[in-house]
Amino acid sequence: MYRRGMSRDLHTTAGKIEDLRARIEEAVHAGSARAVEKQHAKGKNTARERIEMLVDADSFTEIDEFARHRSTQFGMENNRPYGDGVVIGTATVDGRPIALYSQDFTIMGGSLGEVHAEKIVKIAEFALKSGIPLIGINDSGGARIQEGVASLAGYGKIFRLNTRSSGVIPQISLILGPCAGGSAYSPALTDFTVMVNETSHMFITGPDVIKTVTGEEVGMEELGGART
Repeated sequence: MYRRGMSRDLHTTAGKIEDLRARIEEAVHAGSARAVEKQHAKGKNTARERIEMLVDADSFTEIDEFARHRSTQFGMENNRPYGDGVVIGTATVDGRPIALYSQDFTIMGGSLGEVHAEKIVKIAEFALKSGIPLIGINDSGGARIQEGVASLAGYGKIFRLNTRSSGVIPQISLILGPCAGGSAYSPALTDFTVMVNETSHMFITGPDVIKTVTGEEVGMEELGGART
């Protein structure tokens, strides 16, 4: 059993297997324990917990588990968690095949960067080619500003796939937390959008910006809650 800090001989098969196991463990727990605790305190589950609750037991096959962002701006090179804040893969629901992605708010607030977007595009393309439903579990603060226009370009690629898939495969969006800024457009282009009362908030611009620009005070629920 590998423990952090132990050396591994990557010249041996055993060492390579231990290295792989260590990477998988790190990817599964990419979000800090404190971030997970805060997520649970808000009555929210983590990205992987949500997948486990949704799909048939032992049916989920993850894709690009070890993908990491390539940004070197604003100290980002020192924070490169596996998965880049989104879990993607295939599974079955009641025995029927589906493709899905689940944004991980415990990793950089589920913000969308270049690699994060590439992963969503990859699973969306797979769903379209395979003719199976795509389920998106959204919990994101919006674009990752440290990556600048690369994040915005990623949104454009996702929107393009939403429109290409429209009328071809079912697209389902679950809004299980904030869905702010550019993140709000994709669910609006899908067939079904499911929100949670007093937990889901979907809007382009938040209350603070609205107050600054217009002077109007508006709450999260009033602006973009499940019943708005």
